[in-house]
Amino acid sequence: MRKWLAPVLVVAVAALTRFWNLGYPHSLVYDENFYVKDAYTMLRLGYAGSWPKGADAKFDAGHYNMFSATAEKVSHPPLGKWIISLGIRTLGVQNAASWRVMDAIAGVLAVVLLIAIATKLFHSLPFGTIAGGLFAIDGSAIVMSRVGMLDNFVMLFALAGFGAILLDRDWATRRLDRWLERRRADGRNLRWGPSLWWRPWMIAAGIGFGLSGAVKWNGFIFAFAYALYSLIVEIRARKQAGIELWHIGTILKQGPATFVLTVVSAFVVYMLTGLGWFITSGGLFRHWADERGHAFTGFFAWIPHTLQSYLHLQEYELSFGVSFDAKGPYTSPASDWLFMIRPISMFSNYFAKGQDGCDSVSCTTTINAVSNPLIWYGAVVALFVLLFMVFFRRNWRAAFILVGVAAGYLPWVILPRPTVFQYYTIAFEPMMILALVMVLQLAWMGRTWTVRRRKVARIAVVVFLVASVLLSIYFLPLWIALQEPSTFITSHYWLPSWG
Repeated sequence: MRKWLAPVLVVAVAALTRFWNLGYPHSLVYDENFYVKDAYTMLRLGYAGSWPKGADAKFDAGHYNMFSATAEKVSHPPLGKWIISLGIRTLGVQNAASWRVMDAIAGVLAVVLLIAIATKLFHSLPFGTIAGGLFAIDGSAIVMSRVGMLDNFVMLFALAGFGAILLDRDWATRRLDRWLERRRADGRNLRWGPSLWWRPWMIAAGIGFGLSGAVKWNGFIFAFAYALYSLIVEIRARKQAGIELWHIGTILKQGPATFVLTVVSAFVVYMLTGLGWFITSGGLFRHWADERGHAFTGFFAWIPHTLQSYLHLQEYELSFGVSFDAKGPYTSPASDWLFMIRPISMFSNYFAKGQDGCDSVSCTTTINAVSNPLIWYGAVVALFVLLFMVFFRRNWRAAFILVGVAAGYLPWVILPRPTVFQYYTIAFEPMMILALVMVLQLAWMGRTWTVRRRKVARIAVVVFLVASVLLSIYFLPLWIALQEPSTFITSHYWLPSWG
């Protein structure tokens, strides 16, 4: 039982940092003004209704029923807002914690899941606990768990899919071994290799990635990335097993199965999350195909109008996501994310001396999604170590982690849209943490090092972890909106762009 004390403590820290005073501020924070209001109207109407101009301040003041049945022009799929609505339904919209509680739950679940994944990946509960602990105390992970926004759900479901793919590796290996044993026992050839359709963990991965994509479209990229990764792993495994047509046989026989089990299952899950749009009549573009000149003609005219309207909605959401252009003070191109140039300050409030308990010249409460600098920059350095291990050591764990980072990060670099933000990194931050922990474990083990070098490395690992905890304690006021002297708050802005 004692071995579980540390993981339980980590989860307790994650819960405390995410749930403490969750109802402050009692006002919509940053993009909550979109997602919380959409979630509330979806609870009432079954789809996102529209709000009059100036509704945010009135919503903060407790006027929650100013919306109309006219559909809002939504920019993302509905699942994340449906999840937020569960909190509103449970705690009541008048309680600001209800707007954020589902994100907080997702944040704690992600820590639990990361501990389990890292323990499996590194064959070590201590290092699995370290992975969960670093994620539990990181600023970006804390802040994104304390606001009613969507990206925490993208992260949680993508992480679940990531974990399922990890479990599928062992499952597929055992199935392939059994197939080889049967073929050899029967004296049959190994020319083409099998087509493995019954892979429950791969189906689970497709479900996870589908749920991620049903929150925001970029969640689907994880499905495509890990479908391709799994196929490459299959090719390598079949080559090593002595299957004659290990390349073309894998592509032609296993390729379709892998695609269906991950990508197609993700698509099916996505469609199911749109059920609210289908069973109501007022959603955005719900009757688009019924309007003159909109319906498909020719070969596609047979498609039911409801489905045509739904396809148009998807086209609208996708084009909106790609072309979204609303540049503001906190926009940050993806090229800046690894350097953490411009994290978002989601909320700030200022107090004069004597106001609301302020005993300094001036005081500030703020919610700033800046990561723990030591954890974040350490993870960035770790990525380059993992790249070395992939190309020169053929390390599968390094490759497995890097695929997740690439799926979350590179699309924003390769196909940049006009307006993006640093907090999008939360979708792949768990993989960044895994990269960091993998390097820490390598340093701790130091299998080829002398005893003296290994001792120095272990001291360095301990110092890094202790410093990370102390730095998180120092930055905590910025993450959970504690009132502090303004000079103390500004001392955290190590780069001018952090303020």
